[in-house]
Amino acid sequence: MGINFKNLFTSQKTKSKMGDYQNLDHIDGVAISTVSANLYNNTRDDLVMFYFRDGANYATVYTQSKIVSENIKWNINQKNEKVFSLLINTRNANAFTGLKGYQSMQKLAELISSELSQKQKEDDNNPDLITPSQILFGCTGTIGEVFPLEKIKNKIPDLINQIKYTQNKYIWTKAALGIMTTDTKPKLAMAECNIGSTKVKIYGIAKGSGMIQPNMATTLCYVFTDAKISNEILKKLLIKNISNTFNAISCDGDTSTNDMVTIFSTNKASNTKINSINDKKLIEFDKSLNEVLLNLAKRVVADGEGASKFITINVNNCLSESDAKKIAFSISNSALVKTAFAGEDPNWGRVIMAIGKSDVDFDPSKLSLRFGNNKIIVNGKLNEKYDENLLKEYMKNYSLDIHVDIITGKKNFTVYTMDFTKKYVEINADYRS
Repeated sequence: MGINFKNLFTSQKTKSKMGDYQNLDHIDGVAISTVSANLYNNTRDDLVMFYFRDGANYATVYTQSKIVSENIKWNINQKNEKVFSLLINTRNANAFTGLKGYQSMQKLAELISSELSQKQKEDDNNPDLITPSQILFGCTGTIGEVFPLEKIKNKIPDLINQIKYTQNKYIWTKAALGIMTTDTKPKLAMAECNIGSTKVKIYGIAKGSGMIQPNMATTLCYVFTDAKISNEILKKLLIKNISNTFNAISCDGDTSTNDMVTIFSTNKASNTKINSINDKKLIEFDKSLNEVLLNLAKRVVADGEGASKFITINVNNCLSESDAKKIAFSISNSALVKTAFAGEDPNWGRVIMAIGKSDVDFDPSKLSLRFGNNKIIVNGKLNEKYDENLLKEYMKNYSLDIHVDIITGKKNFTVYTMDFTKKYVEINADYRS
């Protein structure tokens, strides 16, 4: 079946195009392949491989859950400066699978490195010998089920034979589709910028729809650049830009065992050497990376399981960013707030409740609250001109903006979230059916 780009990149409920930043084409040093290993007992793509012909620098942030998947354990244990491949499978999280799950990663790494080393001999005059430790994995799906090693192993030769050295929007979209689970649409983003006088590209794909709550990370996200940047600086850039992007979203308040956000640098651009994250030549790249990560993070929220609303929660004028963050997540993770938004009920009292339970010290007499331009609480009191009918009309919008002013300082934080609908319950009640 062909991909209908119009349907994929246009949201009917928002009546707005989702295609900004999505005209991804070719990026030097990255090759892509997708196949079906029949993990869903159908022919949908469920295995995605990224191959870096000359290797790639990389940096990753992982989930802070105390229970992590076996693929993350594998990735953390590999200490190479460069990697040559990333393999992502869906349907199975390879989490709580013990030694067998970890050994599956090792066996796949041995097979992939051997096959790619052979491909190097066929395609390159100066082939590299790729080792198992230069292979990374991403897994997503059900926790606790036996990892389908044989199904995946049997498809590795096909996956490598179908590697495409030149990409286009169709190939990137297939990759984004191939890593989806309960997502309803692929998530892609891109930016182009300069490092000094050299033009570079930043491309990214992500998946995520449920089990979304930060504490790094909050989903699977893979970003690729042709810039020449060291692992150390990539790591600093990623950590810096995760804070207000993938660590600023929540769908349901649950942190996955498998979360990871990785950036790969193929070093194919001819930019001058970057010696520090404070190098002025990185200013544009830093901004563009944040743009790509925020774009993808927002797409995760917009595609949250059963979501009918995209909600932005702005908490302003706090003593610390930590205080602002606590209040914002207290609101975004409240089931009572989320269900009120789903029902388009202007029950602002639930937001007040969520602010109060956040364990942040503030003076309620200075609190202000508004939904969009509708002022509800001003200096701790109900606005004399408050009109609930106007608020009811506002609640019918798809995008809702909540503004909270605490007035204890000058620090702010913004969280992006969604509502809880009956569809959310249906999706998660039937998740393994």
